[in-house]
Amino acid sequence: MTPSATTGLPVSHEQLRARFPSLSQEVNGHRAVFLDGPGGTQTPRSVIDAMAAYLGRDNANLGGAFATSVRTVETVAAARREMAEFLGAVRPEEIVFGQNMTSLTFTLSHALRRTWRAGDEIVVTSLDHDANVAPWTLASEDAGATVRTWEFRREDCTLRLEDLEPLLNERTRLVAFTHGSNIVGSIPDATGAVRMVRAKSPYALVFIDAVHYTPHNAVDVEAIDCDFLGCSAYKFCGPHLGVLYGKYQHLEDLQNYKVRASTNVPPGKWETGTQSFESIAGLRACLAYYRELGEGNLHQAMERIKDYEASLSGRFLEQISDGVPGLHLHGLRQVGDVNRRTPTFAITLESHTPREVAEQLGRQGIFVGDGHYYAIGVVDRIGLADKGGVVRLGFAHYTTPDEVDLVVEALRKLANA
Repeated sequence: MTPSATTGLPVSHEQLRARFPSLSQEVNGHRAVFLDGPGGTQTPRSVIDAMAAYLGRDNANLGGAFATSVRTVETVAAARREMAEFLGAVRPEEIVFGQNMTSLTFTLSHALRRTWRAGDEIVVTSLDHDANVAPWTLASEDAGATVRTWEFRREDCTLRLEDLEPLLNERTRLVAFTHGSNIVGSIPDATGAVRMVRAKSPYALVFIDAVHYTPHNAVDVEAIDCDFLGCSAYKFCGPHLGVLYGKYQHLEDLQNYKVRASTNVPPGKWETGTQSFESIAGLRACLAYYRELGEGNLHQAMERIKDYEASLSGRFLEQISDGVPGLHLHGLRQVGDVNRRTPTFAITLESHTPREVAEQLGRQGIFVGDGHYYAIGVVDRIGLADKGGVVRLGFAHYTTPDEVDLVVEALRKLANA
């Protein structure tokens, strides 16, 4: 199938958007424009149907000697294989499902804490969502370890490798950083950071928060060589489900907090309680949706999405550079930077608070967020913690160029009002 000239995908805008029931909504006579994807993307009908079908036909727990339980086991195993492919993992046993990325990270932090001693050092960043800061900070306090912070550059909200290097030494036990900022969109050099950690800190493990990165780019954990990586399916058109990748040796060696008589073999030893099997069924449908966009290849789908979304980012950056009075973009600002960022933008308007902007746009059917989005270190460091944070708008692969134009024009009118 020949990719569309407008989307780069094997479907047109109209065909793709028709798969998302929510995109047909109207607000006050305006067609809804969903720019709140960084907080959670919209869901294709196929995912909704798969979850309903599981509950209607296969709903059971694991381990039973009957048909619905057998089918549930098969669903989970298939989802694990397909998610391993999506993340570039070598084996499906390296994929762990859970309530959400935050819960899985806290689970892992408890296990790693048992291996830390007083005097050990943990590195976190000021660019991250707090779900990749608080678990490690609290675990460090329990273990008597020291937390060091890899600070982002205020001028463009990026993490630089030269600022990481002085923080690393033989006492470093963990380095945790984001694959893509959930508030300003900047993408650190993950592969370069891992290489630096390996060279400077031979006993350190690397955890990457890829929650915001996975909707916009292909992930390859083997190429990056990270030890752990977390993501959330509801950020890439799936259900509310957390996913943790871990190198098998680590998942096998570490001791998790787990009820007795349950399996002590990965990945089961890391999955506490009964999983949301309907969500796992939905995840399979989500990955099937992406596979179709890549004409059978998940990596190709994400590369196509990356290219299309880069065009939307360039369009947005070009238009706001023409002048929106009092608009400030926090982070990478140049059109040439589109491949160093996701299509997520943090802005403020001098004449309005972030909540006022979100409310005004919301009345026009343009959905954006306002606040800090748990990226507490970012809003603190750019001086907006006591000013309502920022307005965050994010484009997804179902966003159209017309919607980019619409939000820019709405911001321009609001700024001039």
